[in-house]
Amino acid sequence: MKKIEREVSQYIDRHNLLSASGRYLVALSGGADSVALFRMLLRLDYKVDAVHCNFKLRGEESFRDEAFCENLCREHGVAFHTVHFDTAEYAALHKLSIEMAARELRYNHFEKLRNDLDMDGICVAHHQDDNVETMLINLIRGTGLSGLTGMKPRNGHVLRPLLAVSHAHLLDYLQALGQPYVTDSTNLTTDFTRNKIRLTLVPLLTEINRVSTNNIAKTIERLAEAEKIFNPAIERHANDATVVREDEPRWRLGISIDRLRQTPSPEYVLFQLIHPLGFAPAQIEQIAQNLDQQTGKQWQSPTHTLVIDRQMLLVEQTLPASKLAKTMRIPEEGTYVFSPNVRIKVSKGVKNERFSPSKAPHCAHLDMANIAFPLMVRHIKPADRFVPFGMRTSKLVSNFLTDRKRSYFDRQRQLAVFDANDALLWLVGERTDNRFRITERTTRFLQLDYMEI
Repeated sequence: MKKIEREVSQYIDRHNLLSASGRYLVALSGGADSVALFRMLLRLDYKVDAVHCNFKLRGEESFRDEAFCENLCREHGVAFHTVHFDTAEYAALHKLSIEMAARELRYNHFEKLRNDLDMDGICVAHHQDDNVETMLINLIRGTGLSGLTGMKPRNGHVLRPLLAVSHAHLLDYLQALGQPYVTDSTNLTTDFTRNKIRLTLVPLLTEINRVSTNNIAKTIERLAEAEKIFNPAIERHANDATVVREDEPRWRLGISIDRLRQTPSPEYVLFQLIHPLGFAPAQIEQIAQNLDQQTGKQWQSPTHTLVIDRQMLLVEQTLPASKLAKTMRIPEEGTYVFSPNVRIKVSKGVKNERFSPSKAPHCAHLDMANIAFPLMVRHIKPADRFVPFGMRTSKLVSNFLTDRKRSYFDRQRQLAVFDANDALLWLVGERTDNRFRITERTTRFLQLDYMEI
């Protein structure tokens, strides 16, 4: 057994990556790293199939690589699985970069094939240099501790047995075996961020210190070990600061500002809670510095909105403007669909001695005498006013909801029913308008029912 094979075998055992009885897919591109992984796993007596993706991005080179991989597998008696992708079309359709499209196609196919063949894992050829590059990319973009630990040996069913060895040592290994490989010409350009780091930044670091990449790799390992201690502690502080975490009827996160301040590092705890929701490090720093801002101050990530609401930081998925602007017309009695999970039922009735107005929040009874059809259902607007039931003067709906301690998001989603004269009849689930209340003189009533399904 060669020294590098022993190092990889020890790494596999240390991280419990592969078992002697398991069956694994090897991602085989034909490049030096994947060929080294393929040969090494065979020499270590692991049971493998090979999978190759032809992304059709490099003309004849793509088919050259595929033929090379197929011949290599035939030579070693290994099952070969290949797939062709129109990567450019997929990238355009899903609005992705070519690099991200290829990654998405590759890993989706790997997992499907693994399932179809009932394999135990997918081995990929990321090595020590890749890990250093990943850490540097994350460092440049801004990251937390997790981003400084680089790639993990195991990510679901994706296994990385080569993270402890360098690309140079893999090349030496192939040379010692007399094993050829193919070269991807895109690796010789600086088209992608990773290649810029590989071809420009890393050589500069090596010029400063010839063992710089090895030192960075060792630091990554130490940070990964530190993370095992750090994560449970930060999770405990994050849980202490979190007072609302709901999935139904919609996803919602509520962070107590007072509890957040009591943690050893409020900004970092906040980072752990909201960075996964798309908030940038600079935004998180700004939020942490503005915890004393008045209610209503908000920040947005591409997918979520965070708002200061009294002594809370509330986070929800951003509601599209098109949904907030939606208006539904109700011309007559019936059941109407406002959204996929919301129904409004409208019915009329004659008041008799057995009639009693409903007190349930999802139902409203109103005097028909002064109500003009068609009715309209929409979300409230800043200028909307009504006379809350039991009161004599009008009030801004926004102020009414604030007094009721409804959150920013609840106010944003609040529905109301209006008549043809734009008079607010019912603040759904909250209060009817006093001008349309049932009285002794009422002869006919309107019943409104709000239903979530």
